[in-house]
Amino acid sequence: MPRAPLLVLVIAMLACAPARADAPRVQVEADRAAAEHALAILDTLAAGREPAAADWQNLFATAGYRRLKARESGMGRAFTDADFQAFLRSPEALAKRTGWHVALDRWSTGLVAPAAARAFAYLPPGAVLRATIFPMIKPRPNQFVFDLTGDPAIFLYLDPAVSPAKAANTMAHELHHIGMGAACNTADASGTGGAAALRPWMGAFGEGLAMMAAAGGPDRHPHADSPAAERAEWDANAARFAEQLAEQNRFFLDVLDGRAGDSAAIEARMRGYFGVQGPWYTVGWRMAQVIERNLGRAAAIDAFCRSDTLLAVYNDAAARQADDGGVSLPRWDAGLAAALAVPARLAHHRGHGYSARRRNSPQARS
Repeated sequence: MPRAPLLVLVIAMLACAPARADAPRVQVEADRAAAEHALAILDTLAAGREPAAADWQNLFATAGYRRLKARESGMGRAFTDADFQAFLRSPEALAKRTGWHVALDRWSTGLVAPAAARAFAYLPPGAVLRATIFPMIKPRPNQFVFDLTGDPAIFLYLDPAVSPAKAANTMAHELHHIGMGAACNTADASGTGGAAALRPWMGAFGEGLAMMAAAGGPDRHPHADSPAAERAEWDANAARFAEQLAEQNRFFLDVLDGRAGDSAAIEARMRGYFGVQGPWYTVGWRMAQVIERNLGRAAAIDAFCRSDTLLAVYNDAAARQADDGGVSLPRWDAGLAAALAVPARLAHHRGHGYSARRRNSPQARS
């Protein structure tokens, strides 16, 4: 789902230490304590009583609150216990109390395990998925991931307007980013010049694979659980796949050839591809879909994990689809794809036979 653009690059560049061999490979849990203590205080205030000092201290001692405070402080935002007390005492917070109760009740319906399973299904062999999810009552109605290299966490604002299915989709999307960040070192910047400048950005296409993982596969709409307006916006953007790929192709070639300006100009243009759900999402999703349908899921995961090879692998999958009588798809410039691909990584992909694999699904012709 949408996030600060730099976050995607941070996730893509992570190379975490391997977990213990005897540790479970999925270690995801929800910590509701902060939200529960905040609601208890709101209930007390709504009843016309004053919360005890211990009630506030119990809230401030929760992992969710302490880590939220650390994150906001790290972002340079003022965040004090007194500020949070004032927030909970505000008429606006009291007016939202019932809705927050409804939203938190949904977390007892088992949202986390299915979301983790969907994310884990799209991680590389041997990957470990480890995170804590915090449903939160807080002043800013946003969502974010935090402390990726230490103790990964996902903070989700409790919003009663978000359905359980949509909340699970968001969890799966963010969990997939965390899992790929821990398992993959996609930010190979070997060499100099344009190729070195481009390679780290290829990890941003991981937004598309995360969309597919959160949906549950290539044949389910990535916004099946979203409000109609969000789905319509996605459909409008996704329908421009050929146009968006062609525009990115031109710009990537300019970067490769040194015609795109300085690093600040390149970064500004790359950030623009995020949008609400711009080409990093829609083009990335379509590439993931084409690769999985034509070369298999393992090939898709491998290509996004070794993201310097992604454009070349997508071209292989698009060629396979055309060779098998399917719809002909736009492709990346062959010279661009070759310049980005670290030879040893591309050899790994082709050595596993992905580029020779035939489609086995009739849906691949769509």
